[in-house]
Amino acid sequence: MIIRPSAASRPERGEFERQLTDAGPIGDVERPLSLIERIVQDETAQRVGVVIVLALVWEAYAAWLSNPLLFPTLTETLATFWRDLRSGVLIDRTLTSLRSLAFGYSIGLLLAATLTTVAVATRLGTVLLLTLTSMFNPLPAIALLPLALIWFGLGTPSLVFVIVHSVLWAVSLNTLTGFRSVPETLRMSGRNLGLKGVRYVGLILIPAAFPAILAGLKIGWAFAWRTLVAAELVFGVSSRSGGLGWYIFEARAELETAKVFSGLLAVIIIGLVVESVVFRAIESRTVQLWGMQR
Repeated sequence: MIIRPSAASRPERGEFERQLTDAGPIGDVERPLSLIERIVQDETAQRVGVVIVLALVWEAYAAWLSNPLLFPTLTETLATFWRDLRSGVLIDRTLTSLRSLAFGYSIGLLLAATLTTVAVATRLGTVLLLTLTSMFNPLPAIALLPLALIWFGLGTPSLVFVIVHSVLWAVSLNTLTGFRSVPETLRMSGRNLGLKGVRYVGLILIPAAFPAILAGLKIGWAFAWRTLVAAELVFGVSSRSGGLGWYIFEARAELETAKVFSGLLAVIIIGLVVESVVFRAIESRTVQLWGMQR
């Protein structure tokens, strides 16, 4: 039996008031950022700051070493870069490399799209793709250079062959992984709408798996660019004109270290432009716009 106290026997609590304390030391809940704070928190400004720090370290170390044959200064490298840029040599070598890269990258993406579509459509295709990626993805593209020389000879076809190999398996594996991670509810929705084959892949699987696909595109691009430069260092001459890799190789043979760094700087700049402009634009108009990535 529970005995409840009567209302008359309950003690009355006295009312009390508290004085409001000054919330100033706690900090502002919301206030406009100053110009310096906006610059510090801006990602582009942060990247520029990192580049400036690296440039200062480069210049200081080269000046301390005082041996242009081993490590030229940044100013000497930039002067060589600007000289070859104005003469058109660096532009011609860059365009030669980019043409081979675009051709090989496009073929690799086309083959990857075909393989992943077949893998999604059939069980046998999935087994085939997984087996092929397990076999060839760990195989370095540079290891295929001797076969490329035998099959295609010295020139652009050999470069395209090794680029396709470096792009195909990375993009295929990432795309298949993205497709297999699509929720079953989305798959069932597509089937209920009567979607099959290419329409099912294009309207359901690709938008849902696009973050993984985009990651595969980035990895494939990086692999292709590194493979191209490395291959051109070995057999990059085509129609008496090599690419950036051959530009670096010639500079090394002539002991022009500043020119070697100039070629490496061109490789880095192209990589930064593709990553920061092309892929960043794709991200902002797809996965970030769709709320799939922050």
